[in-house]
Amino acid sequence: MSASAVFVLDLKGKVLICRNYKGDVDMAEIDHFLPLLMQQEEEGLLCPVLTHGNVHFLWIKHSNLYLVATTNKNSNASLVYAFLYKLVEVFTEYFKELEEESIQDNFVVVYELLDELMDFGFPQTTDSKILQEYITQEGNKLEVAKTKVPTTVTNAVSWRSEGIKYKKNEVFIDVIESVNVLVNANGSVMSSDIVGSIKLKTMLSGMPELRLGLNDRVLFALTGRDKGKTVAMEDVKFHQCVRLSRFESDRTISFIPPDGESELMSYRINTHVKPLIWIESVIEKFSHSRVEIMVKAKGQFKKQSVANNVEVRVPVPSDADSPKFKTSTGHAKYVPEKNLVVWTIKSFPGGKEFLMRAHFGLPSVENDELEGKPPITVSFEIPYFTVSGIQVRYMKIIEKSGYQALPWVRYITQSGDYQLRTNA
Repeated sequence: MSASAVFVLDLKGKVLICRNYKGDVDMAEIDHFLPLLMQQEEEGLLCPVLTHGNVHFLWIKHSNLYLVATTNKNSNASLVYAFLYKLVEVFTEYFKELEEESIQDNFVVVYELLDELMDFGFPQTTDSKILQEYITQEGNKLEVAKTKVPTTVTNAVSWRSEGIKYKKNEVFIDVIESVNVLVNANGSVMSSDIVGSIKLKTMLSGMPELRLGLNDRVLFALTGRDKGKTVAMEDVKFHQCVRLSRFESDRTISFIPPDGESELMSYRINTHVKPLIWIESVIEKFSHSRVEIMVKAKGQFKKQSVANNVEVRVPVPSDADSPKFKTSTGHAKYVPEKNLVVWTIKSFPGGKEFLMRAHFGLPSVENDELEGKPPITVSFEIPYFTVSGIQVRYMKIIEKSGYQALPWVRYITQSGDYQLRTNA
């Protein structure tokens, strides 16, 4: 079973808009949601599912809104949460920013979308590109010809319209990997993994059939090939266009792609990752006078690769003042509202080392509040490089008209949750 009703609330718990799908839960039950939430927040027991009597509230927070689904059955919680996040995605596609004001300015469109996205509590058409074909934001332009529901909605291929034409047929494939690393104060890697996604920008005419080949370890083992580097992917999730039965039987990723931009798949690789940008820090506090910070950053990736837009964020005491900086490259600035020094390096070649020194004054009166030891965080992006070594081996494009199409592949590695703890 799924949701009985869906509500969009402001931060005070006032209902901005709602849709009752099944009528088996009293709509007034939503009045209990915010008091329950505040009570659990105060007790430090905040939970994604709240219960009042026999009614369950499944909720997410986005910007200054709460999106809440209610049910009185033992519903499939992961389905409801996937729907709520999809709701955010669709509303963002329509209104650019999803917040209280955009809901109030677009009540009619939001109602129409809630009608189409879910029926009797079950998700229906959730692809924003298809929804935009018949739910437009151009109000008062009722033309009889346009009131017809597109055939796409009733097609087996509900994510792609028929009759698409391009002068030049191309597919752009982006393989994006985010590196999550946690390093303790002694310099040991405590946890690390890679979260990857393959994104497509499809500009193909007609109804093409695509086949994507990766250096997948399971596939190579099945076919008896053991040449070159392979990758063991876990937690693989696919766009609805991928034929899962085909993938399960012979690991072939076969699909009719949505038009335009989409995420084809995501995966996780649970492996020991050597930190790509290594940070060594010395933070010395001289009470009642000053704090001295020395940070050394080293690129531990191939010399021919370059990390772009590197940001090293170093925490400083909340009562620090009078900042002075010295850097061997890039520039450092103090962000007092976040109690951080942000060291920015536009271009960081592999194998290089850079140094940043910072000096802050401390007040003569000690701050009574005990402050924690927030970690140093790093963000970066390395183009033409993947940590896992995943490769697109081929992309076959088959269409009945027999046109030639060009696939373009780009690899990007970026920082995910990248933290290095300090002794200070």
